Amino acid sequence: MSPLLRRRRLLSGALVPAALVPAALGLALCPAGAVVIVDSTWRAEGGRPGRESKGFGAHEALARQPQFASVMSLSEDDGESWDTASGTWIGNMAGPNGSLQGVVLTSGHNFEPGEGADNFLYRTLAGTVRRGVRLDTHPLYNRNNKERSGYDAAIVRLDRTVTDAGPAPALYAGRDEKGRQIVMVGYGTRGIGSVGENEDYNNSGVPAAATNVVDEVMDAVVPSPTGGDAGNWLQVTLRRESEGADRLDGLLGAGDSGGSAWMRTPRFGWAIVGINANGNGDSVYGDQSEFARVSGLRDWILRLAPGARFVG
Repeated sequence: MSPLLRRRRLLSGALVPAALVPAALGLALCPAGAVVIVDSTWRAEGGRPGRESKGFGAHEALARQPQFASVMSLSEDDGESWDTASGTWIGNMAGPNGSLQGVVLTSGHNFEPGEGADNFLYRTLAGTVRRGVRLDTHPLYNRNNKERSGYDAAIVRLDRTVTDAGPAPALYAGRDEKGRQIVMVGYGTRGIGSVGENEDYNNSGVPAAATNVVDEVMDAVVPSPTGGDAGNWLQVTLRRESEGADRLDGLLGAGDSGGSAWMRTPRFGWAIVGINANGNGDSVYGDQSEFARVSGLRDWILRLAPGARFVG
């Protein structure tokens, strides 16, 4: 096992940075606006002491690119705030009575035991709000992200269709993620690599995105073990620009959970390769973010969302 895999901080918006409140308390105290970025880009974009939230313009612009329009924000307080968690609309599909419903792919750990899809409201970037009516969590997810972050996945059926989030995105079915650049998108907590997550950097309800390169991949362990890592995840590390980071590189923040990681494929364009799941440390330089690998969830997704479009 790689030394990079010192594990791992859950990224649900129901948790806050360890420097503020122990994650085990499950409290959400601050608004959020997604991703921890390299200091040099933050400064170049206008960030400085007293103006911490102003240095994310390039990352906000990246999140607004049309190929990422399907990423949604989730609210658990009836729309008072939109930073609790994230998700991605993957299409409108027939429900039990034949009517079409929007389908959202998100993280399993966003839902506490006993909670249902109606624990959240689901909002598109364009502002349409939908309610959840059915929740299915991956059967291999046991809420222990030290062992099962690769299966930290859930599918939510919405009460109505989604019509303002662009075309339904493609999901990646290939195995060529390692060494490739991805774009992670979400509505979670912001920060910079020298500091980590901090409420001073936030801009509630506004998505942001960051790039990074997949440096670790673990295939699914078959059969899935009763203890130990079950695999099926992708991982990135936050490096400084002097260590090879690109200008828009970053890590996930709390509240990004359930958002998506995207990769440009040679034949099919942009496709979702991962579900924002987990991380370690305080989201500073040298820390990692982790994603449930969508290709390893293909059969489960298609059983629940048969209209999902897989490519590659």
